[in-house]
Amino acid sequence: MTGRSVTANLTLSLDGRYHGPGGPSDFGAFAPYVSTEVARDHLTRIWQDATTAVLGRGNAEGFMGYWAPLAEDENAADPRDRGYAKWLVDVEKVVFSTTLTEAPWARTRVVNAPAADVVTDLKTTGEGDILVNSCPSIIKPLLAADLVDRLYLMIFPEITGGGQRLFDDGLPATTWTLACQETGKLGEMALVYDRAR
Repeated sequence: MTGRSVTANLTLSLDGRYHGPGGPSDFGAFAPYVSTEVARDHLTRIWQDATTAVLGRGNAEGFMGYWAPLAEDENAADPRDRGYAKWLVDVEKVVFSTTLTEAPWARTRVVNAPAADVVTDLKTTGEGDILVNSCPSIIKPLLAADLVDRLYLMIFPEITGGGQRLFDDGLPATTWTLACQETGKLGEMALVYDRAR
C-alpha cells in the first residue's frame, strides 16, 4: 500500500492480554514495568515519527488528563515522559467516539465511522506516521483489514489469567519481521514488528 504508514502500540501480558481480569481499568499486573528504562525508551520510539494520533474517546480522556499536565511541568517527570506528553498535546488527534459531538482538546477531530475507512483516508493525506495510540478497539479492526504497517509491543512477564486479548481468532494470516527488540532487567520486552508486504 502507498501513502503514510500506520503504526500501533499496545502493552500485553505474557498471555496476550491488554488488561487484567478485572476489566479495562485493571492494569495492576503491568504497573511494575511501565516506568522502566526499556519502557520509557520504547515510548519515545513509538511517537517520534508520528504526526497523527488515533485514539478512542476513553483513551483520549485518560491520556489527556494524565499527560497534558506533564507537558507543562519541567520538574515533574522523566524527559522522555515529557517528550511524549508534549507530542500528545501538540499532535493532530483523531478521536473515535459515538457520543462526543465536539472535541474538548486542541488539534482534535472527532469521528464516528468505521476505523478502516477513516485510517484509509488518513493514509492519503499529509506526511508522517499515523499512530493508533494504545487503543485495541481501533487496532483490532485495522489488523482485520491488514492496514497496520508496524506494531510496537511491550510484553510484560505476567500471566493475568483473564482480560481481553489483542489477537482474536479470525484475523487474516500475515507475516511480520522483527525490526527492534530490547529486554529490560525485570524481563519486560520492547518489540517492534514491521508487516512484510
